[in-house]
Amino acid sequence: MGLLTDMLHSGLRRVAEARERVPEAALRAAVLATPAPPPLHLDPHGFDVIAELKLRSPSLGDLSAATVDPVGRLEAYAEGGAAVCSILTEPTRFDGDLEHLRAAAETLQPFGVPAMRKDFLVDPYQVIEARACGASGVLLIVRMVPREQLVAMLDCAAELGLFVLLEAFDADDLAVAESLAREREGRDEQVLMGLNCRDLETLEIDSRRLAELRGCLPFQWPAVAESGVLTPDDAARVARLGYRMALVGTSLMRRPDPARAVQELVEAGRKALRSRA
Repeated sequence: MGLLTDMLHSGLRRVAEARERVPEAALRAAVLATPAPPPLHLDPHGFDVIAELKLRSPSLGDLSAATVDPVGRLEAYAEGGAAVCSILTEPTRFDGDLEHLRAAAETLQPFGVPAMRKDFLVDPYQVIEARACGASGVLLIVRMVPREQLVAMLDCAAELGLFVLLEAFDADDLAVAESLAREREGRDEQVLMGLNCRDLETLEIDSRRLAELRGCLPFQWPAVAESGVLTPDDAARVARLGYRMALVGTSLMRRPDPARAVQELVEAGRKALRSRA
Protein backbone atom coordinates (compact mmCIF):
# COMPACT_ATOMS: atom_id res chain seq x y z
CA MET A 1 0.00 0.00 0.00
CA GLY A 2 3.04 2.26 -0.32
CA LEU A 3 1.76 4.19 -3.33
CA LEU A 4 -1.61 5.08 -1.83
CA THR A 5 -0.04 6.00 1.50
CA ASP A 6 2.37 8.34 -0.25
CA MET A 7 -0.45 9.79 -2.31
CA LEU A 8 -2.63 10.28 0.78
CA HIS A 9 0.04 12.28 2.57
CA SER A 10 0.82 14.24 -0.58
CA GLY A 11 -2.87 14.90 -1.21
CA LEU A 12 -3.52 16.20 2.30
CA ARG A 13 -0.53 18.53 1.98
CA ARG A 14 -1.71 19.76 -1.43
CA VAL A 15 -5.19 20.49 -0.09
CA ALA A 16 -3.82 22.45 2.86
CA GLU A 17 -1.59 24.52 0.54
CA ALA A 18 -4.43 25.11 -1.93
CA ARG A 19 -6.78 26.29 0.84
CA GLU A 20 -4.14 28.80 1.91
CA ARG A 21 -3.96 30.19 -1.63
CA VAL A 22 -7.69 30.10 -2.43
CA PRO A 23 -10.28 29.74 0.35
CA GLU A 24 -13.15 27.38 -0.41
CA ALA A 25 -15.68 30.22 -0.62
CA ALA A 26 -13.60 31.91 -3.33
CA LEU A 27 -13.20 28.61 -5.16
CA ARG A 28 -16.96 28.06 -5.16
CA ALA A 29 -17.39 31.59 -6.50
CA ALA A 30 -15.03 30.68 -9.36
CA VAL A 31 -17.23 27.67 -10.12
CA LEU A 32 -20.28 29.92 -10.43
CA ALA A 33 -18.37 32.01 -12.98
CA THR A 34 -17.39 28.96 -15.04
CA PRO A 35 -19.72 27.75 -17.82
CA ALA A 36 -21.21 24.31 -17.33
CA PRO A 37 -18.91 21.65 -18.82
CA PRO A 38 -20.10 19.07 -21.36
CA PRO A 39 -22.13 16.27 -19.77
CA LEU A 40 -21.14 12.63 -20.04
CA HIS A 41 -23.27 10.77 -22.58
CA LEU A 42 -22.92 7.02 -22.98
CA ASP A 43 -23.36 5.93 -26.58
CA PRO A 44 -26.44 3.78 -27.26
CA HIS A 45 -24.24 1.24 -29.06
CA GLY A 46 -23.22 0.01 -25.63
CA PHE A 47 -19.44 0.48 -25.35
CA ASP A 48 -17.28 3.57 -24.88
CA VAL A 49 -13.66 4.47 -24.22
CA ILE A 50 -12.15 6.84 -21.66
CA ALA A 51 -8.90 7.99 -23.27
CA GLU A 52 -6.17 9.12 -20.91
CA LEU A 53 -3.52 11.79 -21.31
CA LYS A 54 -0.56 11.49 -18.93
CA LEU A 55 3.07 12.55 -18.88
CA ARG A 56 4.44 9.81 -16.65
CA SER A 57 3.56 6.31 -15.51
CA PRO A 58 5.06 4.95 -12.24
CA SER A 59 5.44 1.56 -13.93
CA LEU A 60 6.78 2.71 -17.31
CA GLY A 61 8.36 6.09 -16.63
CA ASP A 62 8.42 9.16 -18.85
CA LEU A 63 5.68 9.36 -21.50
CA SER A 64 6.17 13.04 -22.33
CA ALA A 65 7.53 12.28 -25.83
CA ALA A 66 3.93 11.51 -26.78
CA THR A 67 2.69 14.84 -25.44
CA VAL A 68 4.80 17.25 -27.43
CA ASP A 69 1.44 18.32 -28.85
CA PRO A 70 -1.10 17.60 -26.10
CA VAL A 71 -3.79 19.68 -27.79
CA GLY A 72 -3.43 17.68 -30.98
CA ARG A 73 -3.53 14.39 -29.09
CA LEU A 74 -6.67 15.38 -27.19
CA GLU A 75 -8.34 16.52 -30.40
CA ALA A 76 -7.41 13.17 -31.93
CA TYR A 77 -8.93 11.30 -28.99
CA ALA A 78 -12.15 13.26 -29.47
CA GLU A 79 -12.16 12.69 -33.23
CA GLY A 80 -11.55 8.99 -32.67
CA GLY A 81 -14.71 8.71 -30.60
CA ALA A 82 -13.57 8.94 -26.98
CA ALA A 83 -16.52 9.49 -24.65
CA VAL A 84 -14.30 11.08 -21.98
CA CYS A 85 -10.70 12.23 -21.73
CA SER A 86 -8.97 11.48 -18.44
CA ILE A 87 -6.37 14.04 -17.38
CA LEU A 88 -3.73 13.30 -14.75
CA THR A 89 -3.28 16.17 -12.28
CA GLU A 90 -1.10 14.44 -9.64
CA PRO A 91 2.28 16.26 -9.65
CA THR A 92 4.75 14.08 -7.75
CA ARG A 93 4.46 10.68 -9.48
CA PHE A 94 2.63 11.56 -12.72
CA ASP A 95 3.98 15.06 -13.54
CA GLY A 96 0.40 16.33 -13.65
CA ASP A 97 -0.99 19.79 -12.95
CA LEU A 98 -4.39 21.43 -12.66
CA GLU A 99 -3.44 23.65 -15.56
CA HIS A 100 -3.29 20.54 -17.73
CA LEU A 101 -6.91 19.88 -16.78
CA ARG A 102 -7.94 23.45 -17.53
CA ALA A 103 -6.24 23.39 -20.94
CA ALA A 104 -7.75 19.99 -21.75
CA ALA A 105 -11.27 21.13 -20.87
CA GLU A 106 -10.86 24.15 -23.15
CA THR A 107 -9.55 21.96 -25.97
CA LEU A 108 -12.36 19.42 -25.66
CA GLN A 109 -15.21 21.90 -25.23
CA PRO A 110 -15.83 22.41 -29.00
CA PHE A 111 -16.10 18.62 -29.42
CA GLY A 112 -18.57 18.26 -26.56
CA VAL A 113 -16.24 15.71 -24.94
CA PRO A 114 -15.97 15.89 -21.14
CA ALA A 115 -12.67 16.03 -19.27
CA MET A 116 -12.21 14.02 -16.09
CA ARG A 117 -9.76 14.84 -13.31
CA LYS A 118 -7.75 11.73 -12.48
CA ASP A 119 -5.85 12.07 -9.24
CA PHE A 120 -5.63 10.67 -5.73
CA LEU A 121 -8.31 12.93 -4.32
CA VAL A 122 -8.75 13.15 -0.56
CA ASP A 123 -11.06 16.08 0.07
CA PRO A 124 -14.22 17.68 -1.40
CA TYR A 125 -12.15 20.83 -1.97
CA GLN A 126 -10.36 18.99 -4.79
CA VAL A 127 -13.68 18.08 -6.39
CA ILE A 128 -14.55 21.78 -6.43
CA GLU A 129 -11.11 22.51 -7.91
CA ALA A 130 -11.86 20.10 -10.74
CA ARG A 131 -15.14 21.83 -11.57
CA ALA A 132 -13.47 25.25 -11.42
CA CYS A 133 -10.97 24.03 -14.03
CA GLY A 134 -13.73 22.92 -16.39
CA ALA A 135 -13.87 19.21 -15.59
CA SER A 136 -17.09 17.28 -16.06
CA GLY A 137 -16.08 14.46 -13.73
CA VAL A 138 -13.59 13.15 -11.19
CA LEU A 139 -12.04 9.83 -10.29
CA LEU A 140 -12.46 8.77 -6.65
CA ILE A 141 -10.69 5.74 -5.15
CA VAL A 142 -12.73 3.62 -2.74
CA ARG A 143 -9.86 2.80 -0.39
CA MET A 144 -8.16 6.20 -0.55
CA VAL A 145 -10.02 7.80 2.37
CA PRO A 146 -12.40 6.74 5.16
CA ARG A 147 -15.94 5.99 4.03
CA GLU A 148 -17.34 9.20 5.55
CA GLN A 149 -14.90 11.30 3.54
CA LEU A 150 -15.61 9.32 0.37
CA VAL A 151 -19.33 9.97 0.82
CA ALA A 152 -18.61 13.67 1.29
CA MET A 153 -16.74 13.74 -2.03
CA LEU A 154 -19.52 11.83 -3.79
CA ASP A 155 -22.04 14.31 -2.39
CA CYS A 156 -19.91 17.25 -3.51
CA ALA A 157 -19.64 15.86 -7.04
CA ALA A 158 -23.42 15.36 -7.21
CA GLU A 159 -24.03 18.90 -5.94
CA LEU A 160 -21.76 20.31 -8.67
CA GLY A 161 -23.20 18.11 -11.41
CA LEU A 162 -19.98 16.13 -11.92
CA PHE A 163 -19.93 12.46 -12.80
CA VAL A 164 -17.74 10.15 -10.70
CA LEU A 165 -15.60 7.22 -11.75
CA LEU A 166 -15.41 5.24 -8.51
CA GLU A 167 -12.33 3.04 -8.60
CA ALA A 168 -11.95 -0.33 -6.87
CA PHE A 169 -9.01 -2.74 -6.85
CA ASP A 170 -10.35 -5.89 -5.21
CA ALA A 171 -13.38 -7.66 -3.75
CA ASP A 172 -13.19 -5.73 -0.48
CA ASP A 173 -13.34 -2.42 -2.35
CA LEU A 174 -16.26 -3.70 -4.39
CA ALA A 175 -18.15 -4.71 -1.25
CA VAL A 176 -17.85 -1.11 -0.01
CA ALA A 177 -18.97 0.15 -3.41
CA GLU A 178 -21.94 -2.21 -3.43
CA SER A 179 -23.15 -0.87 -0.08
CA LEU A 180 -22.72 2.70 -1.31
CA ALA A 181 -24.65 1.91 -4.49
CA ARG A 182 -27.55 0.53 -2.45
CA GLU A 183 -27.57 3.54 -0.13
CA ARG A 184 -27.40 6.05 -2.97
CA GLU A 185 -29.89 4.39 -5.31
CA GLY A 186 -32.37 6.92 -6.72
CA ARG A 187 -30.13 9.94 -6.16
CA ASP A 188 -29.66 12.51 -8.89
CA GLU A 189 -26.05 11.67 -9.72
CA GLN A 190 -23.96 9.87 -12.33
CA VAL A 191 -21.53 7.26 -11.02
CA LEU A 192 -19.41 4.83 -13.04
CA MET A 193 -17.94 1.78 -11.29
CA GLY A 194 -14.34 1.11 -12.24
CA LEU A 195 -12.29 -2.02 -11.55
CA ASN A 196 -8.55 -1.45 -11.84
CA CYS A 197 -6.68 -4.70 -12.40
CA ARG A 198 -3.24 -3.21 -11.62
CA ASP A 199 -1.60 -4.48 -8.43
CA LEU A 200 -0.80 -1.47 -6.27
CA GLU A 201 2.33 -3.06 -4.78
CA THR A 202 4.00 -4.51 -7.87
CA LEU A 203 2.26 -2.20 -10.42
CA GLU A 204 1.77 -5.31 -12.58
CA ILE A 205 -1.48 -5.82 -14.48
CA ASP A 206 -3.52 -8.98 -13.90
CA SER A 207 -6.31 -8.72 -16.47
CA ARG A 208 -7.86 -11.97 -15.20
CA ARG A 209 -9.38 -9.99 -12.34
CA LEU A 210 -11.68 -8.21 -14.77
CA ALA A 211 -13.42 -11.54 -15.35
CA GLU A 212 -13.03 -12.98 -11.86
CA LEU A 213 -14.57 -9.96 -10.11
CA ARG A 214 -17.08 -8.86 -12.75
CA GLY A 215 -20.00 -10.28 -10.79
CA CYS A 216 -19.04 -8.24 -7.72
CA LEU A 217 -19.51 -4.85 -9.38
CA PRO A 218 -22.74 -3.09 -8.30
CA PHE A 219 -25.36 -3.46 -11.01
CA GLN A 220 -26.69 0.06 -10.39
CA TRP A 221 -23.63 1.72 -11.95
CA PRO A 222 -22.10 1.21 -15.44
CA ALA A 223 -18.96 -0.92 -15.20
CA VAL A 224 -15.57 0.38 -16.36
CA ALA A 225 -12.54 -1.84 -17.05
CA GLU A 226 -9.29 -0.14 -16.06
CA SER A 227 -5.65 -0.96 -16.85
CA GLY A 228 -6.25 -4.29 -18.60
CA VAL A 229 -7.31 -3.03 -22.04
CA LEU A 230 -4.37 -2.66 -24.39
CA THR A 231 -5.64 -3.92 -27.75
CA PRO A 232 -8.89 -4.14 -29.72
CA ASP A 233 -9.12 -7.81 -28.69
CA ASP A 234 -8.99 -6.71 -25.07
CA ALA A 235 -11.77 -4.19 -25.71
CA ALA A 236 -13.91 -6.91 -27.27
CA ARG A 237 -13.25 -9.22 -24.32
CA VAL A 238 -14.30 -6.72 -21.63
CA ALA A 239 -17.34 -5.66 -23.65
CA ARG A 240 -18.48 -9.30 -23.75
CA LEU A 241 -17.96 -9.47 -19.98
CA GLY A 242 -20.45 -6.63 -19.58
CA TYR A 243 -18.12 -3.67 -19.05
CA ARG A 244 -19.77 -0.55 -20.40
CA MET A 245 -16.53 1.39 -20.80
CA ALA A 246 -12.77 0.93 -20.75
CA LEU A 247 -10.24 3.42 -19.44
CA VAL A 248 -7.11 3.22 -21.59
CA GLY A 249 -3.95 5.18 -20.89
CA THR A 250 -0.40 4.07 -21.58
CA SER A 251 -1.18 1.97 -24.66
CA LEU A 252 -2.87 4.99 -26.27
CA MET A 253 0.00 7.29 -25.29
CA ARG A 254 2.37 4.98 -27.14
CA ARG A 255 0.41 5.10 -30.40
CA PRO A 256 1.47 7.67 -33.03
CA ASP A 257 -2.09 7.62 -34.46
CA PRO A 258 -4.28 8.33 -31.39
CA ALA A 259 -7.51 8.92 -33.31
CA ARG A 260 -7.22 5.58 -35.07
CA ALA A 261 -6.19 3.85 -31.85
CA VAL A 262 -9.31 5.04 -30.01
CA GLN A 263 -11.53 4.22 -32.98
CA GLU A 264 -10.19 0.65 -33.12
CA LEU A 265 -10.96 0.08 -29.44
CA VAL A 266 -14.47 1.54 -29.68
CA GLU A 267 -15.30 -0.42 -32.83
CA ALA A 268 -13.98 -3.68 -31.38
CA GLY A 269 -16.06 -3.34 -28.23
CA ARG A 270 -19.24 -2.50 -30.12
CA LYS A 271 -18.69 -5.24 -32.69
CA ALA A 272 -18.33 -7.77 -29.88
CA LEU A 273 -21.67 -6.67 -28.46
CA ARG A 274 -23.38 -6.91 -31.87
CA SER A 275 -22.06 -10.40 -32.45
CA ARG A 276 -23.30 -11.48 -29.03
CA ALA A 277 -26.79 -10.13 -29.60
